[in-house]
Amino acid sequence: MKEIVEIGSRLELFVDDWLVDRLHGASRVLHHPTPQNVALRFDRPWEGNVPGHFTVLGEPGLFRMYYRGAGHIYGPDEREAHERVVCVAESADGMEWTRPSLGLVEFDGSTDNNIILKGPATDNFVPFRDRNPDAAPDAVYKAVARGRRGQERGLYAWKSGDGVHWSLMADGPVITDGWFDSQNQAFWDSVRGEYREYHRDFRPGHDSRGNRNGRDIKTAATRDFLDWPEPVWLSYSPGRTNELYTNQVNPYYRAPHLFIGFPTRYVDRGWTESTKLLPHPEYRRFRATNSEREGTAVTDGMLMSSRDGVDFDVWPESFLRPGLRTSGNWLYGDNYQSLGLIETRSAVDGAPDELSFFVTEATNLDGIMARSRRHTIRIDGFVSVNAGLDGGELLTRPVVFDGDRLVLNFSSSAAGGIWVEVQDGNGQAIEGRSLEDCDEVWGDDLARTVSWRGDRDVSGLAGQPVRLRFRLRDADLYSLRFVR
Repeated sequence: MKEIVEIGSRLELFVDDWLVDRLHGASRVLHHPTPQNVALRFDRPWEGNVPGHFTVLGEPGLFRMYYRGAGHIYGPDEREAHERVVCVAESADGMEWTRPSLGLVEFDGSTDNNIILKGPATDNFVPFRDRNPDAAPDAVYKAVARGRRGQERGLYAWKSGDGVHWSLMADGPVITDGWFDSQNQAFWDSVRGEYREYHRDFRPGHDSRGNRNGRDIKTAATRDFLDWPEPVWLSYSPGRTNELYTNQVNPYYRAPHLFIGFPTRYVDRGWTESTKLLPHPEYRRFRATNSEREGTAVTDGMLMSSRDGVDFDVWPESFLRPGLRTSGNWLYGDNYQSLGLIETRSAVDGAPDELSFFVTEATNLDGIMARSRRHTIRIDGFVSVNAGLDGGELLTRPVVFDGDRLVLNFSSSAAGGIWVEVQDGNGQAIEGRSLEDCDEVWGDDLARTVSWRGDRDVSGLAGQPVRLRFRLRDADLYSLRFVR
């Protein structure tokens, strides 16, 4: 029997198999986001053709999107088109975005722009809202950014009282062991009472399959945002399938004990016949003038999760595919997912809110404007336990819960459904809580309470080890929780 685990009243997802003891006729299935509207088209001169490293933060009535403005000229005379800047856009609903005129930073002789920073120690600037109860009023927002152009390599620490006006917290970098040319980021972990950061580096050597390890992710944790220990490499189960760029790891806002990440996968197959048939073949050849990988490499999005911040379960299949388009995609630098998930209203009448995030398109191109497209997915809907109409079962490991009702996030067909049995520590159905007693759960709901012959109360079983046995028919189970 698996070890008994305390789940209390916290939400548990199926992004990993931590809660699973056995599956029979059922399996965990990865789901994929849906493309929605273009949130921003980067047509301002300071935004350039390579905007990136998007971070979305939400406050009541106001969402902010932070991003890098950068331009690049490719070819024999390759160079940056202008100085890199840090920009911010705003939205009331997370769907439609505008650029505030802040008057803070001059660009081409004018401060009529949405730039908040430029200059030293601002590259790849990534902020977060510091939920540490001891955070000073002038540091309720913090950020890390890379030094460039003669500065000591590393991540520099920034602070702000309002998320718009920023100042450095130290003269030099606070993290120095890494490469950092990506979206490096940090956050306050409220469950463990510490700050944690993730950044990019090059892992030396080759893996057990003989693949070059290359681009990968390191992490460190501290209680003092300015004093960081030596970072460690992430580990992956069942293994890392390719090199990884960004990491986009955060505690999941509905279940902060669980880290969920959306790293960008880097793949370079060279000039294969399929490479030649991807969009913009002539431009790919041009991009490869100084570096062949600029024309042959492609990037897509992945999903991974962790319960300790270091050891990650990673799905080898793509979470975010480049997609079926003939223009502005399948290019190196596209399909980078933003950091931060926000709840937005559904475009479907009567449907509940869903999760939104933002993805880069048409970056690094000449003649096609770079853009950021909103994508959506069901709340908790990254992975489900799924069974077809023939049926299947899930048996959880022994758990100890706190609450008086069991609530499911699930979806079924009109003919499908879910039944739940509560078992004792010996695997025997508890009287009145068997599959036969369970009222069939069918439909589609983010929070459906389970009942047995009309009785929803399970408070008498709280505090003692139980197993949950689920029978599913043409249904998906995304998450569960015991509540009061």
